[in-house]
Amino acid sequence: MAPAPSSTSSAITLNINGEKHHLPIDHRTTLLDALRERLDLTGTKKGCDQGQCGACTVLVDRRRVVSCLSLAVAAEGREITTIEGVAEGDELHPVQQAFLDLDGYQCGYCTPGQICSAIAVIEEHAAGWPSAVTDEPGPDAGPPPLTPEEIRERMSGNLCRCGAYVSIVQAVARAAEERSAEERPAGEHAAEGHAAGKHTAEEAAA
Repeated sequence: MAPAPSSTSSAITLNINGEKHHLPIDHRTTLLDALRERLDLTGTKKGCDQGQCGACTVLVDRRRVVSCLSLAVAAEGREITTIEGVAEGDELHPVQQAFLDLDGYQCGYCTPGQICSAIAVIEEHAAGWPSAVTDEPGPDAGPPPLTPEEIRERMSGNLCRCGAYVSIVQAVARAAEERSAEERPAGEHAAEGHAAGKHTAEEAAA
């Protein structure tokens, strides 16, 4: 007689970085442990393991989550993106490139979570989502100016023990400006866009 299926485990399929992974898993396993211990995707870091530092941030259906507080079984059928899946082949994601160019890291331990969070922050801002520091948010207000204060508030769930916050803010500002420039019609306001991006980076350093 075949053994009865365990009531505490299941065979699940996780869609990670465009690839499907089939694995039996205990229902209590966090998404973070499934990524690191079961699938060897160690780019996602374990920091506090309490959802407070943001080092384990990944994207689930393009929304940022702290994977140490998310159960792997709850992510079945959803699109999971880890730091390993952010780049396009050998071409770095604009956020990755900005972190590299502007020294948005020191030891690098928090950097995968910072980058995943920044990618989501830029998308959230472009969609017009307000933050706690946004002035007079409204459904028709459009995206608020992505000031250094806005960036700091939106990235506040990601801690950097090395204190590279100034460069992180600059990197997010540059990547956001590049995204905005790509969405403008070709040739339109190119000079203004370049100047605005430079100004934002200078403000971030203040």
